[in-house]
Parts: sequence; structure tokens; C-alpha cells
Amino acid sequence: MDVTTDASAPWLIVGLGNPGPEYAMNRHNVGFMVADLLAGRMGGRFKRAGKAQAQVVEGRVGPPGMGSRRVVLAKPMSFMNLSGGPVNALRDFYKVPLGNVVAVHDELDVDYGVLRLKLGGGDNGHNGLKSMTKAMGSEYHRVRFGIGRPPGRMQVADFVLKDFASAERKELDYFVDRAADAVEALVLEGLERAQSTYNS
Repeated sequence: MDVTTDASAPWLIVGLGNPGPEYAMNRHNVGFMVADLLAGRMGGRFKRAGKAQAQVVEGRVGPPGMGSRRVVLAKPMSFMNLSGGPVNALRDFYKVPLGNVVAVHDELDVDYGVLRLKLGGGDNGHNGLKSMTKAMGSEYHRVRFGIGRPPGRMQVADFVLKDFASAERKELDYFVDRAADAVEALVLEGLERAQSTYNS
């Protein structure tokens, strides 16, 4: 069930990741990758957001006119485990209902490149989601980008902070592009229709 209450209210699309070039290609930063692609599609560039510890791009997705939706893209610059504060500050500033917030994040329990869209739920040990839920509750949308489980005995923390493997990188652009499509579909068509298309 969709919880969007006001069609004129903006959407806040949050790509989760860690700031800094050393993290740029980490599995944990796939949310940033999707946000960067969406910004490019909107023709915008990320800028510092006032007092909020985040970078934002404001724009619209969808066809010109009544069919388009106002969107604020955000990348928290606070490190993953503190994402909730900046996201909640942006939500207050732009007056975004919780049901219009979308977190784009890596997901260990989903195979690499597979997408799962959902509303609400737990954090499954993801520190970015944990921080967001603590700051504002859990009833926001998630676009979960599968990265799979670590091989062998590798620790989860080491796995998510490593760059995508060379074999994974061959398909990464395609999967990031598909995740950006899924975000746009969620905003424009609602959760159920987007799930039927992208929850492969």
C-alpha cells in the first residue's frame, strides 16, 4: 500500500554511501552511484545543502507538465552510520512526508544486481537504514540493490567496504541504470507497479 498523501509534495531520494574518493567504488556506495546517475538524467550537479550535512540536487522526473514530480536527490556527507540526521534535516526543510522518502542502498541478502523495492521494514543490520529509522521511523521506501553475501569467511564489514570485483564491474553500469529506472518508476507510478516491473 502506498502512503503518499500529497501529490504536490516533493520526493526525497537518498543515495546511501560514504563520502570521499577512497570509498567511491565500494559496494557500500552503490546508493551514491544511483544518485549520481539520477542527477545526470535531471541535468543537475550536487551542491552542499545549507546547514544539512548533505549534498543535494533539486529537479523533476517524468514527462513535462502535470505528469512530472518534484524530486530532491540527496547524498548524506556524514558517513553511513550517521545518515539519519542529515536526511531528517532535509525532510524537514523540504517538507517531505515520510512516505515520499526513498533510500537507495546495498543489500547483502539479495543476489548481485537484483533489485527489491519495499515500504518500511527492518534495517537488516544496515547502518545507514538503522540511522534513518532511528531519526524518523521506518515507513519510508527502500530500493535495495543486491550485492550478495561475502565469500568464504570474509567479514561483512570488509566485504561492503571493498570495491566491486572486476567481474561485477562488467555489469555494474547496467545494474545502476536499472536501479535508477526503478526509482523513477516508484516516484511516478507508485510502489506496486514499480515492484511488478523491477522486483525480479
